[in-house]
Amino acid sequence: MHTQTLQLRSPYLIFLGDESRATYAKTGKGIADWRPELCAGQLRLSDEALDLNLPDMSVRVAADSGIGSLIVGTALVGGSIPDGWLDTLCDAAAAGIDIVAGLHTRLDSIAVLRDAAATGGGKLIDVRIPPTDLPVASGKKRSGKRLLTVGTDCALGKKYTALQLERDMRAAGFSADFRASGQTGIMIAGTGIPIDCVVADFISGAAEMLSPDNNPQHWDIIEGQGSIYHPGYAAVSHGLLIGSQADVFVVCHAGGRTHIEGWEHYPLPSIGEVIERTIAIGSLTNPNIRCAGISVNTLSIAAGEREAYLAQLSVKYGLPCVDPMVNGTSAIIDQLS
Repeated sequence: MHTQTLQLRSPYLIFLGDESRATYAKTGKGIADWRPELCAGQLRLSDEALDLNLPDMSVRVAADSGIGSLIVGTALVGGSIPDGWLDTLCDAAAAGIDIVAGLHTRLDSIAVLRDAAATGGGKLIDVRIPPTDLPVASGKKRSGKRLLTVGTDCALGKKYTALQLERDMRAAGFSADFRASGQTGIMIAGTGIPIDCVVADFISGAAEMLSPDNNPQHWDIIEGQGSIYHPGYAAVSHGLLIGSQADVFVVCHAGGRTHIEGWEHYPLPSIGEVIERTIAIGSLTNPNIRCAGISVNTLSIAAGEREAYLAQLSVKYGLPCVDPMVNGTSAIIDQLS
């Protein structure tokens, strides 16, 4: 299995620039939430930038504190690095701190950053580089069991749901592994394939490699990407679904969201539409694919209304419905066999 294994120097400094939107700072937030023991601080270029509740550090303080890696914690549309951030990143590289990013823009393609790293001895580490020898998918059935998280949109909890499922399943005695398909998940897990950077012909083949043959009772919990209803990213979601050959899937949704994030002229599909289309597409490689439950990010739902909201969705779709970060995922795990 040709997956990318990272060896990042800790502790980490999470760089947020001037990004105030949690949606576009999900990389930094994800690492802070799931690997807090590795995060020593955050670096923000303005007071309006998202606060991860980590100590604020300057480059000089970070260098004096023994920070190993500055991790670019943002994921802007298009995957670029704003020019206004380069001075800070160059200062860190020149101070000997490794710069780590999961963007489409390659760090080593930026001359000033490359020169700064050469001066300071730090490394430029690009997470979003897929293996070079990916195959076209075979479509052959693989041993083991697979659960894929799918979404009504991007940035609403597919990764967090998969990570919580892994944690809860292991606690319940299951053999289970989180399989990372995006840059943040790869940084958290230390291994994976950045599916959205794979050439289209090889996306499903990459998904097959991400979750290879395994023990018949073992579960791979595969991190979903995008949404099959997304006007920009549906192709990635489609290829990942086909290659994953999921036995079951969990639909992830953001309570209160009505339109595709960043594409406000596209209404959000219903959970029912996502279930129907996921089964229609996924049955190509696994005719027995089924939905095991619904995972909802309820941050925009008042705490006093959360349980009634989840219960209403559960009755409507006849499936367990949870907020994994509040309720855990045991109700969904009960549906696995």
